[in-house]
Amino acid sequence: MKRILVPTDFSKHAEYALRVAAQIAKKNNSEIYLLHMLELPHQGNDALSTGSDIPQIMFFKEMAINKLEALMDSDFLDGINVSEIIQFEKAFDGIMEISKKNNADLIVMGSHGSSGYEEMFIGSNAEKVVRSSEIPVLVIKNETDEFKADKLVFASDFSDEIKKPFAKLVEFATIFNSHLDLVMINTPNSFKSTSVAEKIMTDFLDETSFTNYSTHIYNDVNVEKGILNYASSVNADLIGMCTHGRTGFSHFFNGSISEDLVNHTVRPVITFKI
Repeated sequence: MKRILVPTDFSKHAEYALRVAAQIAKKNNSEIYLLHMLELPHQGNDALSTGSDIPQIMFFKEMAINKLEALMDSDFLDGINVSEIIQFEKAFDGIMEISKKNNADLIVMGSHGSSGYEEMFIGSNAEKVVRSSEIPVLVIKNETDEFKADKLVFASDFSDEIKKPFAKLVEFATIFNSHLDLVMINTPNSFKSTSVAEKIMTDFLDETSFTNYSTHIYNDVNVEKGILNYASSVNADLIGMCTHGRTGFSHFFNGSISEDLVNHTVRPVITFKI
């Protein structure tokens, strides 16, 4: 994870994410791409092509540059190679484009979550990035003086499709010397006996050389509550999840546990695309 992309809107949650990214960069000798998307109103986008209102657009760009430069002077970024990027585009589209263009290995984002109608009809940019990103996304919800991943809870069904993202999880856990709490959530709608659940996890782990882990089976009314309650019971530093990246009606009707967790948990969440 040598190239870390950190989108910022200059909010406190974005700064929380940048502080965590700085800690990861120092630990892993990584560089940071600090991205601000300058979203213009519709008439502003028209102005880019027609040439009208250019002074106003340049004014907003200059303000963004000043804020970025002030942010880059922060003490917590000392010793880190930081590149600043400003782009005229919608936040989600720009994040996806810049992450691919710069071959980013990790996206670190701040999020205050969303709820109710906002969550259903609008959603947060963090949720959209989690759904679509091909690279791991680390979502930070609160200020963290010292980012730790000593106890990393990874919840899964441990099917074959999880093996590739699991390899990325192991890479992350190795960097942070994390103990992986591997947990299968048992629910009434998808119940497995202890012996069956244990065999699934054992067979899944037969091919890994990673040894700093323990396996657990946790019963709850649904998967999301099970993950949240288990993570709380062991005082997890970080929750790891895989996401299918559902879109459209499939996402609306089926939802995504990873995206729900991003909205509802106060703990950091790292997601890996299946």
